[in-house]
Amino acid sequence: MKIEHLEERVNDYRKSIKTVVDKKTQWENSTKKLIIKTLKNTAKNYSIGWKVQELNWIYNNEAVNIIFDSFPSDLIDCTNKIPAYQFIQGGALVFSQSYSGDVYVLVLFPFVDQLQLENTSLDLGVYNPTEITVKLIVEKVDEFLKEMIKWEVPSYRAKLGFQHNVDI
Repeated sequence: MKIEHLEERVNDYRKSIKTVVDKKTQWENSTKKLIIKTLKNTAKNYSIGWKVQELNWIYNNEAVNIIFDSFPSDLIDCTNKIPAYQFIQGGALVFSQSYSGDVYVLVLFPFVDQLQLENTSLDLGVYNPTEITVKLIVEKVDEFLKEMIKWEVPSYRAKLGFQHNVDI
């Protein structure tokens, strides 16, 4: 192996470390703050029982999420009509910075003991922190709400026995 080749690899490694540091700096200095502000404004403007959380559970992993925490207060009257109704907490849209500095966006579905769900989460994409904008955050909140609606009121039409394919 030539020394020149090794030197090229060493330089590539240095660049990769610099890239990670730049992404983590971007996250810390602006991206995380933008996500928090946008999600808090969303929770304030649309009071449907969600709250914003900042998480730091592993040394190289921070996250911000918006999670369904309580039942929407304006719908309490309708649940009083069904005494057995129980609100299932959970369901979160998570913006999580990985060890590499990229931001993973995912939906976590509520956990229900009695249900065996095929998927407990759904990936919505991976982004460089510089790509995160208010528009992207709002689009991800929209996707999250669509997924939660599907989770709350699943469509069984695609299940076996409910398809109506007719060949003419």
